[in-house]
Amino acid sequence: MKDSILILSGGMDSVTMLYDKQEEIAMAISFDYGSNHNAKEIPFAKMHCERLGIPHVTIPLDFMHQYFKSSLLDGSEAIPEGHYADENMKSTVVPFRNGIMLAVAVGMAESRGLKYVMMANHGGDHTIYPDCRPEFVEAFDAAACAGTYVNVHLKAPYTHLTKGGIAAIGKRLGIDYTETWSCYKGGNRHCGKCGTCVERKEALAEAEIEDLTEYE
Repeated sequence: MKDSILILSGGMDSVTMLYDKQEEIAMAISFDYGSNHNAKEIPFAKMHCERLGIPHVTIPLDFMHQYFKSSLLDGSEAIPEGHYADENMKSTVVPFRNGIMLAVAVGMAESRGLKYVMMANHGGDHTIYPDCRPEFVEAFDAAACAGTYVNVHLKAPYTHLTKGGIAAIGKRLGIDYTETWSCYKGGNRHCGKCGTCVERKEALAEAEIEDLTEYE
């Protein structure tokens, strides 16, 4: 039964969830909040939805770029290079990004009589992104349920998986990961050096998927 809205960035994780949970997804939402890589990700999100016949909308969140502080919003030169576990990666946090997006998605769900909102956070996010952690998922689920007449719930089934574990699901589903975008710098090709590029390489290797990504 299609009773869910998916927050779909166009990256590996949410695209995997789109295919993995397509029988449940009534709509997918992408958010353009002015990050370096939104323009690279969102066309992939739209393409995959069209392929599966799932309605897709893109919602602008311009105020985040205008008022929030994050290297993700400050141009490609501001993006640090290295591993996600490195301390400098905290600069890529967009404050409460998932909370804001989920709040909009919950409102969309209630407006359409849908029961669930899905997000594709995973275990590798927990180190530096507070709004990806299990305690956030639990708290937001409770808030969404309490704050809606239809008792909307948050589903985050990948919370305890590694990105490699998600890639393994995608491998089973036959997903072509060259049709996704990861790089936070948002150039013409993946830089291969920022935290998301490094994590992408590791995930594909863990799942034993040949990495056909075009890197600089």
